Amino acid sequence: MKFRIKAFGLHVLASAIVLTLVFGTLYLGWYRWPGWYLTSVLPVSGTLAVVDLSLGPLLTLLIANPAKPRRELARDIAVIATAQLVALAYGSATLWSGRPLFYTFSSDRLEIVRAFEIDTADVAKSLAHNPEFAPHWYSRPRWVWAPLPSDPKLSEEIVRSASGGGADVVDMPQNFRPWSEGLPELRKQLKKVADIGFLTGAQKEVARARMHALGYPPNSPVAMIMPGRTAPLLALFDPATATLKVLVEVR
Repeated sequence: MKFRIKAFGLHVLASAIVLTLVFGTLYLGWYRWPGWYLTSVLPVSGTLAVVDLSLGPLLTLLIANPAKPRRELARDIAVIATAQLVALAYGSATLWSGRPLFYTFSSDRLEIVRAFEIDTADVAKSLAHNPEFAPHWYSRPRWVWAPLPSDPKLSEEIVRSASGGGADVVDMPQNFRPWSEGLPELRKQLKKVADIGFLTGAQKEVARARMHALGYPPNSPVAMIMPGRTAPLLALFDPATATLKVLVEVR
């Protein structure tokens, strides 16, 4: 039994180290707040971690027999480890393709843009015409302004595409501009919580309570919505400079 426990412990330790390296890199590079919240990756990551830290080591506990030939034991453990690595690779690839690349202000809201939402054709256009904002594999999340093009025809095409469920201007880095340039327009779009139609009545009450706790007058026009895959966030801005101060949960 002592041999089995030792093998189990070593397998747990190895799995934990690999998971920490993979998830730590993804979190520190791309999924820090508000990325992990808006993309709702915690359930996926948690499930993957539980499976990787329990199923593999438990199978090792079952097959680790000191009477078994070492070559056979090594083969069995290698099969288990390979299955774990395949599952981890699949989960990591999913997280990688969904990593946040941009936090955008466009129209009257803030939005997160993930890697898979940007078409390769738009990446090519941004490389050619707006290289400062062209996403690369190593690009970290950036806050940007995503206005519609000044060309009325192009703007109409984008609006038509977005209304039909297609690509929106926030998915087109060739149109992005520095965050600071969008602040004057952003200031015009700040609202009172009561005027944000995206929120339910209960969410508005939560938002007011949290604004009050943070020292913001609950009825002041300093807020903007930031939708996520589940519950949205409420962005609170400095009323004088329109500088983002905090993102709060409203669920």
